[in-house]
Amino acid sequence: MPENEPNGVLLVDKGEDMTSHDVVAVARRCLNTKKIGHCGTLDPMATGMLILVVGSGTKIQDLLMAEEKEYVGSMKLGITTNSQDREGQVVEQKPVPEFTREEIIAAFDSFRGDFYQLPPMVSAIKIDGVPLYKLARKGQEVEREPRFVRVFDSEVTRIELPDVDFRVVCSKGFYVRTYAHDIGQKLGCGAHLSALRRTRSGHFKLLPGKFATFDDLKQGRREAVLAAMYSLYDVSKLRGA
Repeated sequence: MPENEPNGVLLVDKGEDMTSHDVVAVARRCLNTKKIGHCGTLDPMATGMLILVVGSGTKIQDLLMAEEKEYVGSMKLGITTNSQDREGQVVEQKPVPEFTREEIIAAFDSFRGDFYQLPPMVSAIKIDGVPLYKLARKGQEVEREPRFVRVFDSEVTRIELPDVDFRVVCSKGFYVRTYAHDIGQKLGCGAHLSALRRTRSGHFKLLPGKFATFDDLKQGRREAVLAAMYSLYDVSKLRGA
């Protein structure tokens, strides 16, 4: 492997309206290497931490992907969409009762600990090799396998009906938009995810000087991007290994 070949873990603060694949593609050009993967997809509307594994860092991709994630988000009560977020088509609208803070917290608390979550139709999960979102675009609804997930911690941070802000710490494979949808169903008025930001993944946080932006990658600021990268030794120390 060439000496100047980058190796390690790069945190990117992803902006809105781009896919995780877009970020990887731009990172490959910036760092001039094909060997880059990511640890957990973020939907186009979601912002925040996307972990890229670069070069020999790809060897620990599964390890990093398995760690818990923390998100801050917002949901809008009273409107249900087919994608369970603001980018989908509205399928149902209901009036939002004057819920008390206690009623909303109780709905959140019913989705704590271990439970099964039914993945949304608009997702990248494949059935017989076809991503669900492609079937959803054709108006098809197919049977999905519920996923075992865990919510380690959650907190309601703001209530200004019909909007509710929250923080959630969850296991891998967790759909925050499904979480918002299910809480809306629990409250009886429906809901969809209106904003989402990933703030932590495992031991990684977006600390000053230790992450890159999409603009850094797009503008080819290679030295700045390399300076922000964690070496495999750094990652080992951070994880207490």
